[in-house]
Amino acid sequence: MTSFTERTKASLRETLLDAAADLLPDRGHAGLRMADVAAKAGVSRQTVYNEFGNKAALTQAVALRTASEFLDGIRQRFETADGLLAGIHHAVVYTIEHARENRLVAAALGTEAGEDLLPLLTSRGEPILSAAAALAAEQYREFEPGLSPEAAALLAETVVRLSLSHLVLSTHSAAEAADAVTAVLEPAIRQFVH
Repeated sequence: MTSFTERTKASLRETLLDAAADLLPDRGHAGLRMADVAAKAGVSRQTVYNEFGNKAALTQAVALRTASEFLDGIRQRFETADGLLAGIHHAVVYTIEHARENRLVAAALGTEAGEDLLPLLTSRGEPILSAAAALAAEQYREFEPGLSPEAAALLAETVVRLSLSHLVLSTHSAAEAADAVTAVLEPAIRQFVH
């Protein structure tokens, strides 16, 4: 059982993450001030520093929590899929549609203030890429036990990178992007499944 102190600390952390997530879309990383996060959360600025250490760590924690929400949604799409390709298709559609609706991700992709958040999805996006690829690889092997761990990892990383590419440079609808991703992957999956 979780102690009261641990529950209180977890609640404080969530409150601070909520405050930062609410401020980041309008201010971006550069415009985010720890004092503003503290004020929005109703705590002292020192409390924010004690919890996260610095602004970069706070922004990274918000990004990882947002990614976790996406991963939960992707997991749910796979649970109802009829097969591996259908699961991939549903996951890509969900990722792109949900990202366009999520204020933080939408800001990173399309506002001047959020422009400095884009590296969290691209050049500094390794934690998000790794978590998404690991989850996907696990799900792929559940649908296709004939996939080796290496093949599942390669396919998963490819899907995540293609999904991010479609997200960052949006030229198609979510369904069209998912159609393209699954069209590219179908022959690869057939090759890897023995």
